[in-house]
Amino acid sequence: MRSRTRLAHAGRKPSEQFGFVNTPIYRGSTVLFPDTAALLANRGAYTYATKGTPTIRALEEGWSEVSGAADAVAVPSGLAAINLALLTAVKAGDHILVTDSCYLPARIFCDDVLKRLGVETTYYDPRIGADIASLMRPSTSAVLTESPGSQSLEVQDIPAIAAAAHERGACIILDNTWATPLFFPPHEHGVDLAIEAGTKYLSGHSDLLLGLVSANAKWARRLRATYDALAICPGPEDVFLALRGLRTMELRLREAERAGLDLARWLAAREEVARVIHPALQTHPDHALWKRDFSGSTGLFSIVLKPVSQNALAAMLDGLELFGLGYSWGGYESLVLPFDCESYRTATRWAPEGPALRFSVGLEDLDDLKEDLEAGFARLRETSGNGGKD
Repeated sequence: MRSRTRLAHAGRKPSEQFGFVNTPIYRGSTVLFPDTAALLANRGAYTYATKGTPTIRALEEGWSEVSGAADAVAVPSGLAAINLALLTAVKAGDHILVTDSCYLPARIFCDDVLKRLGVETTYYDPRIGADIASLMRPSTSAVLTESPGSQSLEVQDIPAIAAAAHERGACIILDNTWATPLFFPPHEHGVDLAIEAGTKYLSGHSDLLLGLVSANAKWARRLRATYDALAICPGPEDVFLALRGLRTMELRLREAERAGLDLARWLAAREEVARVIHPALQTHPDHALWKRDFSGSTGLFSIVLKPVSQNALAAMLDGLELFGLGYSWGGYESLVLPFDCESYRTATRWAPEGPALRFSVGLEDLDDLKEDLEAGFARLRETSGNGGKD
């Protein structure tokens, strides 16, 4: 079946829910067994809520199908999904490789928690490709990738990295939140464990926290065992909302792609903008990789402004009416986030010409969004013209 059909039907079993189209919310902890033999054998589809409920299982089965995975688990947040994937792949004494463009909280987990557990982390240039083999050691057990990278949006050569890592027995982990499996099927490209922050495009409405990890056949059993041992199950309402979001995800992604590209091109033509960082634009240094491996783009991209003072930047952003200042993305509302990776990059140098902004384009009318930004640029110019200083 094609993706829109799969999304409409994945994980749904009305015959098991008295004919209701949507799997309802199952709340609770205790599951009763029919007899002593069943209890002692721990026999049953469900045994205790930390092991899953029909609501959670519907999402896991649906996400497995959409991702082309052998199994998937749902956790309370995207960061929890990253941490679970890493804990599935490593043990004390191991060495891991992590892209220098990764989500900052994932970096903190590696530098703090994993370090205390005896795991050493080396950060690498996201554009290293097959040369990642030169950084691998006998103790390297995992490579954490993110493509495109957080904020700076470098596209990684995942097939080449996977081939080099698999040759040495390492697990490939990918944070695939930007593209989702609809635009980048991770397991077809050699990924062992794929991460999705369901908070973003799976939700689409900024009203839930959720993470998912999908696994290929080699890693599915170990992922499930680690998940069961940690008992990090998500809330039932969040799972229900994620199931609802699953049905319309491709429609929303296609609209995000259209709007994101339109706004990116509009910004690229503005005199205040030094460059636009969007993988689907030919000006992006990794556009050829994106075109080879991805079937679409989403509404998240970044820009670098020409040098301006902090006061001028604040005047632009603080007066915006439609673009909210916020850390998340993928919802129906548009967001903008000023960012600077310079302080925590260790394998690469982040030195843009001026202030950097990340945009998440929502479902508002594009002309309204452009008018909001037009007014913001006018404030920026006015403040700069008045000698606005840091």
